[in-house]
Amino acid sequence: MPQLARRFQSLPEYPLATIPQKKRELLARGVDVIDLGAGDADLAPPPAAIEALAAAPRTPALNRYGFGLGLVAYREAISAWMQKRFGIRFNPLSEIVPLIGSKEGISHLALAYLEPGAVGIIPEPGYNAYQGGTLLASGEPFRYALRPRTNFLIELDEIPADVLRRTRLLYLNYPNNPTAAIAPRDYLERVVARCRELDILLVYDNAYSELAFDGYVPPSIFEIDGAREVAIEFHSLSKTYNMTGWRCGWAAAAPELASVLSRVKSFTDTGQFMAVQSAGVAALESYDSFVPGNVAAFKSRRDAAVQAFRAAGFACDVPRATMYLWIPLPPDVPSALFAERLLEDEGVVVMAGSAFGAGGEGFFRISFITSPERIAEAAERAGRVLASLGASV
Repeated sequence: MPQLARRFQSLPEYPLATIPQKKRELLARGVDVIDLGAGDADLAPPPAAIEALAAAPRTPALNRYGFGLGLVAYREAISAWMQKRFGIRFNPLSEIVPLIGSKEGISHLALAYLEPGAVGIIPEPGYNAYQGGTLLASGEPFRYALRPRTNFLIELDEIPADVLRRTRLLYLNYPNNPTAAIAPRDYLERVVARCRELDILLVYDNAYSELAFDGYVPPSIFEIDGAREVAIEFHSLSKTYNMTGWRCGWAAAAPELASVLSRVKSFTDTGQFMAVQSAGVAALESYDSFVPGNVAAFKSRRDAAVQAFRAAGFACDVPRATMYLWIPLPPDVPSALFAERLLEDEGVVVMAGSAFGAGGEGFFRISFITSPERIAEAAERAGRVLASLGASV
């Protein structure tokens, strides 16, 4: 066997990679498994999207290569939605990049900017695509621990000056996975200003922009003055429309930045299946009729999750966005041990904080992706495991 590249050997195990097989083993043993692990809700996509997907293959042209251009109607629907939602106009042909899910675009972007010695600043805990893209591009990851003391925000002024001088990419994700933190506007203004000063590309992952509660309306990074010069923003249909498996998203940026990602993608894929892009059009156009009800369902699940986990002995903040609770553990309970015991002893899947990197230790994440009744049952089981470990929050 040939020797593996160092960049491959530097990859950690992907935290969700082993969960499906473990679930299968437990189910085969007759265990009642409750999965609160992945951000993958059991709710249905918009009916209009399903109908569009079913109909599209009957049009021969939609079965052919999409290439980078893809379905122009999808680009136009994205542009119209961005203007309606954020009040910002993007040219559908030069400032929108259709993606095979936002994860793909985020990972591939690093190939254009990073190389040995060049730094990508990565939130830890954080979405593993940031780290994966950086390492596969042979870049140098600088992991910034997201902790309560900074309200789970990356503070660039705390990063060593020599690291900032070598930084080319800064990954930000607000509303945040896994912490559910949100970023105040004045914070985003400071970050954009510093990225302009330091010539850093701000990679803004806005996958949870529509899953917000209690009157909170997450912004686009492009609502901040100067962001067009230094930012690229990623969006996804996965969470907003319960379309995780469809792998359909986009990036928005100024033409000179969008064209960079488009060029990389031209060598790595030939575009998302245009039938899926057609379904994406239908999803975006059904925003007003579908999304408010979907968000209400998530809010009901959020409220049930907070109540249930508090009743089971855990401290829970009430998140204003996302589909997650980021729950602290006692100092003497390692998150990996807690998650393993909860799965093996009680059949409940959660994500250990350490699975998102060392900065996530001391917490675990649950996704409120199933019914309130099942969430309540999972919380009760989690409380039993916590008690068995001889700890209480």
